Amino acid sequence: MRRATYAAVAVAILLVSVKAVAFWMTGSIAMLGTLFDSLLDGAASLLNLFAVRHSLTPADREHRFGHGKAEALAGLGQSFFIFASAGYIVFAAVMRLVDPVPVAQSEVGIAVTVFAIAVTLGLVAYQRHVVRQTNSLAIEADSIHYRGDLLMNLSVIAALLLSGVFGLHRADPLFGIVIAGLIAWSAAKIVIAALNQLMDRELSDAERDRIREIAMAHPEVVNLHDLRTRASGTQSFIQFHLEMDGTMTLMEAHRVADAVEREIMAEFPGSEVIVHQDPAGVETPTRLERI
Repeated sequence: MRRATYAAVAVAILLVSVKAVAFWMTGSIAMLGTLFDSLLDGAASLLNLFAVRHSLTPADREHRFGHGKAEALAGLGQSFFIFASAGYIVFAAVMRLVDPVPVAQSEVGIAVTVFAIAVTLGLVAYQRHVVRQTNSLAIEADSIHYRGDLLMNLSVIAALLLSGVFGLHRADPLFGIVIAGLIAWSAAKIVIAALNQLMDRELSDAERDRIREIAMAHPEVVNLHDLRTRASGTQSFIQFHLEMDGTMTLMEAHRVADAVEREIMAEFPGSEVIVHQDPAGVETPTRLERI
C-alpha cells in the first residue's frame, strides 16, 4: 500500500509537468482540464500517502479498533479536490464556448496525451494489484480517478483532432465539459464508499451469506444469529452469536467457536472475528437480524 502511494505521487508529478508544457504550447481547454485533474490527482495522492501511513499504524490504547478509517477520511478529502477541479473546468469551458479560440500545435498535445495514457495504464494496473491484495479504500479511490484519467485523455485526443486539425474550435471546450462530468462522477463514487465505511455499513449480502455458510458448515453448530459486520480501512470486524447444544461443556463450546473463527479469518484475511456461544434455542434473533 505504501509503495502504491509513492508510485501515484511520482506519476502525478510527471504528468503535471508534461501537461503544463503541452497546455502552454496548445492553449487547449481540454488539455487544461486534464492538467488540473493531474494537479488534483497529485494533491489527493499526497493526502493518500499520509492517510495510508496512518491507517497502517497498529491499534493502540486510544484506538482499540486501529486507524483504518483514516482511509475513508482521505477519500472524502480527495472528493472535495475533485469536485473543485470539475467546477473550474466547466467555468473555463463555458468562457471558451462564448469566445472560441483555435488550438495551436495540436500534434504536441496529442503526443503528450498518448504518453500520459501509457504511464497511467501502468499505474492503474499496479493499483488494481494492490487493491486485490489489501482491499484498501484509499488506493481504490486513487485508482478510480486515475482510471477516469484514461477516458479523459482519450477525450483530449479527440478534442485536439477536431479543433486543431478540422477547425471545429468549439469541440475543445465541449470535450472539457465532458471531462468535468467524468471527474465529478468519480468523486461521487468515492464519497459513497467513504461514507459507507464511516457510517459502519454492513459488509455486502454475499459476504454475510458466506460468513453464515462457513459457520453453519461446522457439524456441532445448530444456528447463528445477531451477525454484525463493518469495515475500517483494510480490516473487517465480524461478530455473531453461535448456537450449540446446551449440554456441551464450556471447553467444547470454546473449541467449536475457535474453529469457526479460524475458518472465517482464513476466508476474510485481516478480519477480526468475535463469537459469543449460546445454548441452542435459548435466545431468539433480534428484530434487525430477522430483517
